[in-house]
Amino acid sequence: MPELPEVETVRRGLAPTFEGARILGVEARRPDLRFPFPEKFAERLKGRRVEALKRRAKYLLAELDSGETLVMHLGMSGSFRVEGEAAPGAFHFERSKAPAHDHVVFAFEGGARVVYNDPRRFGYMTLAATDALEDHPLFRDLGIEPLGASFDAARLSALLAGARTPLKSALLDQRRIAGLGNIYVCESLHRARLSPLREAGSLNASKTRALANSVREVLEEAIEAGGSTLRDHRQTDGALGYFQHSFAVYDREGAACGHPRCAGTISRIAQNGRSTFWRSGCQT
Repeated sequence: MPELPEVETVRRGLAPTFEGARILGVEARRPDLRFPFPEKFAERLKGRRVEALKRRAKYLLAELDSGETLVMHLGMSGSFRVEGEAAPGAFHFERSKAPAHDHVVFAFEGGARVVYNDPRRFGYMTLAATDALEDHPLFRDLGIEPLGASFDAARLSALLAGARTPLKSALLDQRRIAGLGNIYVCESLHRARLSPLREAGSLNASKTRALANSVREVLEEAIEAGGSTLRDHRQTDGALGYFQHSFAVYDREGAACGHPRCAGTISRIAQNGRSTFWRSGCQT
């Protein structure tokens, strides 16, 4: 499933087409994706101007001049492509054009069309009141944004205080930190030289600071690289994200550890049904 950097990459690719544009019409070619579309979905979008395209965790949020927000989630295989006269942003990357999987088409003033394609149909879209978005069931339990101004060592320390769960599990808990996924947690823990198995509440001030810095650095570098391409994900012109070529540990079982003066190799273990990649001699 796309993680935060991939979703932010898609947002940046779509922003030049969405922001400030009026939606002339919407064609929903089926009654549902993962969930049914909300009542009068196309009618509520027609004629509305998109005031901003934002991201919250792994959700894309198109704020409309009607006071509603179009909430979009990519699921496992969802993607957007821009057609027509629009000039997509530098982070725009095209994916599947299989007509059978083109489920939603947005027609914009000026001639641009944005097509949502989703072979597995695990993505979904809904509409929610903009001024009550944080109270919506999809968002009310989400934690802090790891790229937000308020995410720092002090806040991370408070989020992990007293937690006896493994550190990796705590970082994946969306109620604590929103948007972190398996790939970037593995990378962040390796960069901070912290074991995914250690008790989350056991970090001292220096280790918490190293972890907070690592999380932000890894995410920012991944966004700059256009995300990572694993299985279904690509960035919103066909090019692939290339942060996977910079992975230090993820999917590198048996490879040499990149930390200086370490002669060991990367191992893989299972945690809560997910693969964890790490170097035990370096991460304590």
